[in-house]
Amino acid sequence: MMDLTRRAALGALALAASFGLAGPAAAQTTLKWAHVYEANEPYHTWALWAAEEFKKRTNGKYTIEVYPASTLGKESDINEGLSLGTVDIILTGQLFAGRAYGPLAIGGAPYMFRDFAHWQSFRNSDLFKELGEGYKKRTGHDVVALTYYGERHVTANKDITKPEDMKGLKIRVPDAPLYTMFPRAVGANPTPIAFAEVYLALSQGVADAQENPLPTIQAKKFYEVQKNIILTGHITDALLTIVSGSTAQRLTDEERQTLYSLLKEAADKCTDDIVKAEKELVSWFRQQGKNVVEVDRAPFREATVKLHNGPDATWDKEIYDRLQAIGASN
Repeated sequence: MMDLTRRAALGALALAASFGLAGPAAAQTTLKWAHVYEANEPYHTWALWAAEEFKKRTNGKYTIEVYPASTLGKESDINEGLSLGTVDIILTGQLFAGRAYGPLAIGGAPYMFRDFAHWQSFRNSDLFKELGEGYKKRTGHDVVALTYYGERHVTANKDITKPEDMKGLKIRVPDAPLYTMFPRAVGANPTPIAFAEVYLALSQGVADAQENPLPTIQAKKFYEVQKNIILTGHITDALLTIVSGSTAQRLTDEERQTLYSLLKEAADKCTDDIVKAEKELVSWFRQQGKNVVEVDRAPFREATVKLHNGPDATWDKEIYDRLQAIGASN
């Protein structure tokens, strides 16, 4: 009786294996994807979409759990987590990833791009690909995609129409050194504060101002504690999707190709959503009674670009010149 039972069990396992239900495919692996943005923002929405699609396309072999709103730590923490093995995928600012490989930060420097078209051309350029390869050589991790984060603008409770109006202004910036370049260029006082703590810092007067794209100002409700939104557009910002090298190595070539294709598609779809939101939000903020100021950006740009190749630069002049030449008319 025991032999018959054992034989039947072995037969069932063999049948299951023939349908791909046993062996490695049957073991489910959970990957962790971390970011610092809210669950109601497009970054999270499209991360969830990519996670679900990857689960479907690997027949349930992989599940990706997406952790929003600094659940797994601040931006510096999740960057470190790639090497520590605490996260598998992150969505992060270029200036944070640039701490590990300086040239990668160039895309997040103030007034580095002429306009959105220049940024798009950079995103699709050989230069961006080479910067990603340099980051991989330094860290072992894969830069897979670049998602448009939006133009960063200043919010404050004082009126600002020209660079001189920002002199001495205590403005919150993310905790990465290059974010201080623009405030220092216009004489402001940059104050690094973690993203999750910005609203409280503004409401308590720890900072007088902050800077972020319009969709983020809305999602994080910074407009509730700031009277003015000044459209400085000082950084055409973007987020990198990075996959841990150890995670990438565990995937088969087909699985890795599938995942990376989905991450790039999610970045494209999210970029479209952010572009659309930016166009709609100026009028929305005005409907909320906010003073949205369209300043002449030229003086702000002029004050800042002179710092591009100074001591703060984490790139060389050749990389800078190549970026500026992208999409430029002859």
